[in-house]
Amino acid sequence: MTTKAFLAPGLVLVLVTIGGRYTLDRAGLVELAWVDLRVIGLIIGVVLLAIDLARRPPLPDRPVRREGWLLAAILFFVFQIGSALWAPPASRIGPQTLDLVLLGVLVLAFYAYAVSDPEPAVRTIFLLTFLVAIVFALQALLVSGPGEQGRYSAFGGGPNVFVRIQILGVIAAVALHMLTGRILPLLVTPLFLLAAVLSGSRAGLLAGMAVGGYALLKLRHRLRAGPVAAAALLLTAVVAALWAFSPPEFTSLFQERFVEQTVQEQYLSDRTSIWAAAWNLFLDRPVAGAGLDGFYGAIGVNQMVEYPHNYVLGVAAEGGVIGLGLLATAIVLWTRLVFRGGARPQLTGLCVAAAVFVALSSLFSGDYYDSRLAWIFAALAAAAALPRAPAPPAGVVPVMREREPVRR
Repeated sequence: MTTKAFLAPGLVLVLVTIGGRYTLDRAGLVELAWVDLRVIGLIIGVVLLAIDLARRPPLPDRPVRREGWLLAAILFFVFQIGSALWAPPASRIGPQTLDLVLLGVLVLAFYAYAVSDPEPAVRTIFLLTFLVAIVFALQALLVSGPGEQGRYSAFGGGPNVFVRIQILGVIAAVALHMLTGRILPLLVTPLFLLAAVLSGSRAGLLAGMAVGGYALLKLRHRLRAGPVAAAALLLTAVVAALWAFSPPEFTSLFQERFVEQTVQEQYLSDRTSIWAAAWNLFLDRPVAGAGLDGFYGAIGVNQMVEYPHNYVLGVAAEGGVIGLGLLATAIVLWTRLVFRGGARPQLTGLCVAAAVFVALSSLFSGDYYDSRLAWIFAALAAAAALPRAPAPPAGVVPVMREREPVRR
């Protein structure tokens, strides 16, 4: 008998993940600024997950579990935390350590949630991601509106985080369509695409187009001409309608952000100089790096730059060759596991697309904790790729063991 995964642990874990760094001072309670809701939410999520796992049947024996990537990832997080021992005095050790601890717990929790029964668990995560993207899009368009730069975001987060949620909403819509056969999720994708463009995040859109283009290239032999033509026609109609009836803020944002700054001025938000500083820091301390948050402690504190805006360069600058080696080990072992999709190629491929999209976005913006969605979807892909439970021998019908009568 199969025991399906509870919804509650997945819901709480997704809310903690999407909520980001949310302390009570953002709600106006300045005296309670020390209360980090991530910790409270994660404790609740782990308790619910433990209850959920206790009621599920034990995992069947598998010939190879292939969880070396997870061990390498945890060792990588532990090394990053340990590198605080040689970080510069100005480094923000406490907050960064908390971020990495929560990141590691989130990855383990999502993997544990999905590993024993990947199909319903991953489907639940994609459904929740789809609903979250709708809420964020509506909040940005109808409530928050454009920010100071004319860029849209939701619930106090930045545009670069907002665009990730919207593109993940597109991937979730495609996943729900492929897993359930329903067309309704695909009809919401124009909302996600509009919100993504209004975010003004060029890197996020570029990463989304790269993942989408590769997916279309890989699936080109399975696509039928009729649905492809209908989708292209619908998308063209939506773009034309938006351009014709959209408010002036939309056209001015598109003109300024994507045409003038990107094409004409080739403006990259000063990323190249930040990346050069991170690379020079790596060259100065190539073995073990500058330590946790060492980029800010050595460079950013004087130049008002929070982090290198490139995940790999951040690891190189603050973890050196050791950090890069641990990260590369985790990626290589994970790639070997999910290559060709494993036992569930469709489910694995969808999770890989989401993980790769966030990973590509992390090469242009975000710090270590901002990469959590890449690690989480990587964990879900690994869980989906594991071998299926062995089927019972032919002619054997599994039955539940009856309780013995109580002797008096």
